[in-house]
Amino acid sequence: MLHVEKMQQSDFRFAVDLANTMDWNMAEIDFEFMRNLEPGGCFVLFDDRKRIGIATCISYGKVGWFGNLVVESERRRKGAGTFLVKHAVGYLKSLGVVTIGLFAYQHLVDFYENVGFQPHGKCVLMSGVPVGVEPEETFKKAVPTDVPALLEFASNCLEGYRGKLLRLLLEDEANFCHFCSSGGEIIGFALARVYDKMAELSPLACKPDREDVAVSLVGNILQELAGKEVFAYVPTKEKALMASFEGSGLEERVRLTRMFLGPIPNENCIYLPESLERG
Repeated sequence: MLHVEKMQQSDFRFAVDLANTMDWNMAEIDFEFMRNLEPGGCFVLFDDRKRIGIATCISYGKVGWFGNLVVESERRRKGAGTFLVKHAVGYLKSLGVVTIGLFAYQHLVDFYENVGFQPHGKCVLMSGVPVGVEPEETFKKAVPTDVPALLEFASNCLEGYRGKLLRLLLEDEANFCHFCSSGGEIIGFALARVYDKMAELSPLACKPDREDVAVSLVGNILQELAGKEVFAYVPTKEKALMASFEGSGLEERVRLTRMFLGPIPNENCIYLPESLERG
């Protein structure tokens, strides 16, 4: 009989092994990070005592995000995935979440439509080693005293403020952030999550009428990441940013559909997602 339990530390190895059957290149630290952010939002699906699937989700006030979903190959198309999605949706709604978003691979769009999600735009995973990056303008690198102002700016940009996530990213010494300000007011910022040989440019948030600043923020980050393979999640509607990444040597790897269950949230900014798992 199918049932869901909260993911425990002892489940991390199972979660990694199952997730990496999808070539996601995940590690136990990824699930530890997710569970620290949303302790109640990481799930393991059981059939009696056998673990057969995992899922994660996170809440941002009235907005939630559904992330990793994997079930063992022999259990697919038999209701196990739907069971997990509905459990996660129920969990988020119990917290007062009104809108739930996700990024769907193209072959899964119909699956998510069947459980109530509706498409709303495309997003591209881009990657490559940046070359010849010369930003139009150089911006300040954030220090710890800048974090409160950056968090306040982000709270005004996004419905479903991601403060609990952004604070962890900004305070992690392995990461760095460039931001633009004018007259003491922040215009935009971009953050790099840095690992050994690769990095992610995620997230970016910028005032909607300052596309020029968003492009320069991308250039600032890519210039510092020269020699590393860089990954970024870029909405296709952000054509100037798409062109900026392409001009710096990054290429499209995967195209995904952004989907929502519930009202479409407001985004009063140019925004690049933090990740596919957390929006």
